[in-house]
Amino acid sequence: MYSKILVTLDGSKLAELALPYAEWLAGTFDSEVTLLSVCEPEESGYCHMEQLYVEKIADLMRNNIKGDAAAKVKQVVLPGKPAEEIISYAEQNNISLIIVVSHGRSGIMSWAMGSVANKVLQGTNIPILFVRAKAPRMEADKENLFRKIIIPLDGSENGEAALPHIHELSSQLSTDINLLQVIAFKHVHTFGGLDTVRFKEQHMEAMKTRAIEYLEGVSRKLIDTKATVNYEVRIGDEAQEIIKFADEADASLVAISHHGCSGVECWFMGSVANKILHAGNTPVLLVKAPGKKL
Repeated sequence: MYSKILVTLDGSKLAELALPYAEWLAGTFDSEVTLLSVCEPEESGYCHMEQLYVEKIADLMRNNIKGDAAAKVKQVVLPGKPAEEIISYAEQNNISLIIVVSHGRSGIMSWAMGSVANKVLQGTNIPILFVRAKAPRMEADKENLFRKIIIPLDGSENGEAALPHIHELSSQLSTDINLLQVIAFKHVHTFGGLDTVRFKEQHMEAMKTRAIEYLEGVSRKLIDTKATVNYEVRIGDEAQEIIKFADEADASLVAISHHGCSGVECWFMGSVANKILHAGNTPVLLVKAPGKKL
């Protein structure tokens, strides 16, 4: 599942926050890691400097990775437009995971808010790990990068797309996994705008009971891993409750499907996953549901 990892670099220190994640995964799963930098046309005169930079980072990564995977680190510098070249390279080389940092060299301008990372997300079916630019460095103890994982679920098969990835991680690492389902209030359009309709108490209790039963069933899918699995049901706005829960739990990762109960509109373009990606404080693993296209 993590046989080939692609790390996108742009010459910034912020982008290098992706490296500890790639190093841990490579050392654990004996993965091949490609460090990819794209030299845009207007920067063609500096491509040789970019090549030297990526080679330096590759040497440092080889020293940090344990085992045979150190020999599998390679560097690639391509001319062109970043998003297009990242997508093309990943698809042509059977990359299994792309790691990007939510802020590139533009500092406070978020990649996820409208540039490279957003285009890559929309243009590929490959899972993407988004690392927050404000994430702390953890070279001393890389296992902390995945020490506590939140998996938001909605009761659908599509909503479980990220589950196999977390199963793979937790088969190698003792981690805490929290399964979370949020029961959202129903929204209806009225003359005054969008109003929230609260379910009756009896109806709400029945929904909570079904959610708990569902989460208990999902937890059994992780019984053969090293994970300690807990689950919780909350009521409210899905994205807000997921972000709040991740903050309260001091989560290391939120793993979520691109699509849930209502497809693209529900999970990516308009609502839950999109809000978590933009407004959350935790690294996010986004996995596209099988057979789905954006």
